[in-house]
Amino acid sequence: MPPNASLRNTSLLTAIAWMAAALLSFSVMAVSVRELSADMHAFQMLFIRSAIGVVLLAGLLSVKGWARIRTARLAGHAFRNVVHFGGQTFWIIGISLLPLATVSAIEFTTPIWGSLLAILFLAERMHHGRWVALGLGALGILVILQPGLAVVSFGAIVMLGCTFLFGATNVITKWLTSSESALTVIFYMVVMQTLFGAVASLFVWAPVQAYAWPWIALLAITGLSAHYCLTSALAAADATFIMPFEFLRLPLIAAIGYGLYAESFEAATLLGAALIFAGNYYSLRLENRIAKNRIAKQGRTAQADS
Repeated sequence: MPPNASLRNTSLLTAIAWMAAALLSFSVMAVSVRELSADMHAFQMLFIRSAIGVVLLAGLLSVKGWARIRTARLAGHAFRNVVHFGGQTFWIIGISLLPLATVSAIEFTTPIWGSLLAILFLAERMHHGRWVALGLGALGILVILQPGLAVVSFGAIVMLGCTFLFGATNVITKWLTSSESALTVIFYMVVMQTLFGAVASLFVWAPVQAYAWPWIALLAITGLSAHYCLTSALAAADATFIMPFEFLRLPLIAAIGYGLYAESFEAATLLGAALIFAGNYYSLRLENRIAKNRIAKQGRTAQADS
């Protein structure tokens, strides 16, 4: 295998590994939110989580050096965090209103929004494997939600708004990673969202009960790890390749919901998950094949020129 092909495959595998870590972190974060949502408003949750993140990252940067988070794109970070803060607020509200598997299923519209926005604003190309992944993903969502058989709830509407904002956040993140490190993106996220949360939580603040602190700590840690891993994945591969892997969150979060909260795991969920997995698998295989063919063609061209 040519060296460039090996590097390309390594980059894709690295991106997949980052996404796997991100999905696990997001799932644990969802459980933390569920445990806290009965006694704590979304704004207060976001403020405390981000404030803890600031402390953790400040300690890290004190060792590694503050020069690591220098940026000339402060406006871009601000735009990303306004959009992301809105999406996170909707996400927390959605988790308090819907079963975890339903939340996760609706969240899977995020890659669809993100991929479409990436085409429009990042000029990323969509080969047919990526279209298949998105198409089967969308079909899987329809199988899971079974539209027309149930009234669309307020929680579902909130989650649809959340997924659009998350899709936009992913595209802005991909744009920022052209010059910014994952650490820089995460640092400005926690700093700015601490400020946003401090102002918003003034109107809803309630005393924090003792049981909540371990869940808050877990929320803060997984909040950092989830976004660091997602940012690293987006830096390693195209957004249109990475985003469909979000679909794999469904079987993981559905199993957690069943194990911890006895939430039903229906046959439609399994069928939808199978469609989603099939699309991702096909896209991955085609992505590797295209990369190998491109490298082989470049090698033949170089030999002909020499």
